[in-house]
Amino acid sequence: MFASSRHGVNAYARVGVETGVLAASPHKLIAMLYDGALSAINMAARHMETGDIEKKGEAIVKATTIIQSGLQASLNKEVGGELAQNLDALYDYMRRRLFEAHVKNDPEMLAEVKGLLVDIKSAWDEIGETVDKQPAAAPIGSADLPPPVSDPLAPRKTTLMRA
Repeated sequence: MFASSRHGVNAYARVGVETGVLAASPHKLIAMLYDGALSAINMAARHMETGDIEKKGEAIVKATTIIQSGLQASLNKEVGGELAQNLDALYDYMRRRLFEAHVKNDPEMLAEVKGLLVDIKSAWDEIGETVDKQPAAAPIGSADLPPPVSDPLAPRKTTLMRA
């Protein structure tokens, strides 16, 4: 009985996320990646506290994947110059620290990465406030929209980040 209601709740949550992604601006998609990475780190910390090594590992892998395949992959190092190069190096550092946190079971390392992500997300959110005030550039379905972040072979957009 409980399993079926849990399945319904999970399905409802998935629909909500999918709808949010489809309706989100490219800028909002990057913000959602930050939120997802932060959520995964919070879950890893909880599982670390309770001693659930398997779930801790899964949460750390999720955070690492979001950082590498989402945030880092969305950087355009050619156009973004030094800032994009610095973010790329910082994302590499975060991934290494998450791995170390998992191996050493160190909540302080998780907190360090979380703090870095919160700082970057805060700056990204401030940029979003100015982006949201500008008129919309192109309708949904336009060829000007960036390819999905999950496609690592997709061509880069000519901005710092694909958003």
